[in-house]
Order: sequence, then C-alpha cells, then structure tokens
Amino acid sequence: MTETADRAAVPGPDAPGRTGASGRPGRRTPARALFRRLFLLNGLVFTVGTLVLALSPATVSSPVLLTEIPVLTVGLALILAVNALLLRASLAPLDALTTLMRRVDLLRTGDRLVDAGNGDLTNLIETFNAMLDRLEAERSASSAHALAAQEGERQRIARELHDEIGQSLTVVLLGLKRAVDRAPAELREELHAVQETLRESLDDVGRVARRLRPDVLTDLGLLSALNALATEFSQVSGVPVVRRSTPDLPALSAEKELVIYRIAQESLTNVARHARAGRVELSLRAGAGAVVLRVADDGLGEVRQEGAGIRGMRERALLIGARLTITAAPGAGTEVRLTVPAAGPAERGA
Repeated sequence: MTETADRAAVPGPDAPGRTGASGRPGRRTPARALFRRLFLLNGLVFTVGTLVLALSPATVSSPVLLTEIPVLTVGLALILAVNALLLRASLAPLDALTTLMRRVDLLRTGDRLVDAGNGDLTNLIETFNAMLDRLEAERSASSAHALAAQEGERQRIARELHDEIGQSLTVVLLGLKRAVDRAPAELREELHAVQETLRESLDDVGRVARRLRPDVLTDLGLLSALNALATEFSQVSGVPVVRRSTPDLPALSAEKELVIYRIAQESLTNVARHARAGRVELSLRAGAGAVVLRVADDGLGEVRQEGAGIRGMRERALLIGARLTITAAPGAGTEVRLTVPAAGPAERGA
C-alpha cells in the first residue's frame, strides 16, 4: 500500500470517530453533559444508599417481616430526598433561564443570566447570553439603518415642502396681494381673509418643514434648537415650558445631538397629545461624564402601553449607547430622562 493510502487510512481531527470542533457525533454536547451529570448524581445516591444498607446492622428477611418495612421505607425516603435535592440544585438555573426568556426585551439591553458555577449548565447559560448579545447587536444595526433612512426621507420631504410648495404658496400670496390692491372696495375684505388663510397655510408648511429638518440644530447648536422647539410647542399647545439648561455642555457628536433633539421633540408631542398638562419642564444639563435630558410634565401620568413613539425613542437611545427611563405617576405627571454618555476623544476630534 502506498504512503498516500496509509495517510488516508489514519483518521484526521474531524473524523467521525474523534472529538472535533465542528459538531461531530463524538463531541460532548451540552445535552450529553447534562445526561452524564444526572446519571452520576443518581448513581452516587444509589451507591451510597447501597453501602449504608450493606454496612448497617439492618437486615431484610425473605419474606419481609413487618418490623423491617419501616426501615426500608425510611431508607427509600432518604434516598429519594437526597436525589431530589441534588437534582433541584443542578436544574435550578433552568427556572432562571425560563424567567429571563419571558421578560427579555431587545430595547432594554444588559439583562443577562449570571453563571453561579452550575457545572454543565454553564455552557447553556453562556450560549444563551451570547445569543442575546448577537440579537441586540443585530437589532441595533438594523435600527440604525432604518432610522438613517427615516432621517433621509424627512430631509427630502422637508426640502420639497420648502422649495416647491412653500415657494408656490409665496408666489400665490404675492399675486393675491397685488389683486387686493386693485380689487374693488367691496371685495377687499373677503380677499384679505383669503390672504390671511394663505399666509397661515404658508406658516404651517414652514413649521412642518422645520420639524422634519431642524436646520437650527445644525446652524445654531443643540441648546438653540431645544429653545426653538419649546417656543413652538408653547405657541401651538398653549402649555408653558420651563427651560433649565447648562450652557457649558461637554462636546457631543452630531448623531447624539440629533437623538437628543428627536427624543425631546417626541416627548413634547406626547405631552400635547396625551398628558393634559398645565406645565412642562425641559432641561439639558451636564452630569458625571454624561449629558442628561429631562422632560417632565404635571399631567395625567399614565403610560398604559408603549406605542410606536416610545419604542422609537428607545431605539434612538440604543444607537448612541444612552439610557432612557420613563417614569409615570398617576395624577403627578410623567418624566422622560435620557442619559447620554459624553463624547469620547474620537468624537471631540471630529
């Protein structure tokens, strides 16, 4: 037989009869490890029980005497109790794993099962935690793409509103002004009313365009954008906004500033729609290595279920590694708090 044939006859590292890293039948899988653990526990219990019975002065007659039945019953009960305690301790992490599976939410990251030295279940715990890490990373990446596409669409619509519809309404408004100047006296009052309606429509178009594309955020900065947002909110809703901001905020990236602005915008929108508040507080302050946005109202304080708006806020917070908490107290109002980590060296250099 040739040397090539001899080499082919020797099983390699991935051969079926050997333990490899590619999931071969010879590999010790978690199921086999758990089976082995339970088998050894049961075997240990029954072995100890047999030794105790063999070394003890107790005897068993044939047929069994009535006085021996209590001894056998107590011995069986002890064996079953010890076996149950050992199995309960070995399988306890499965209950914690089931509980975590029920409450896990990819929008609330960091919820993991702690490995407390559970033997062969360590592999199961580590695999489940790794799966959560992977799912959260994939969710964050997909949310980033979706939100980037959403921002791009917002800018496109805002540009069209400003450049096309806004300019067209402006041309119509100027033509209507000339018509009013040359119109008979009996028609001027009616034309003035149409002119005011058209001017209000033009203002509405500009306001929608600014909400879709906050140019003030790019031109004047985050604090000016939040002040403009609060002013517009008060004008539309009639609810006063108390502003408390720190002027010397740490450096933030453009992405973080946009997330802070959008979450403040969505929070104020929710106040106008659902809170029935008489007062709103908007603050942006520097904390310990972070910037904290706080939007609090004195409204109903009811958040029955998280809709698309709140879930969108959580997705935006995840994109920049921020922590979003929403606290609602019935009759005392709702508080939205966003804690954004301060910019690192790479962001400051940008």
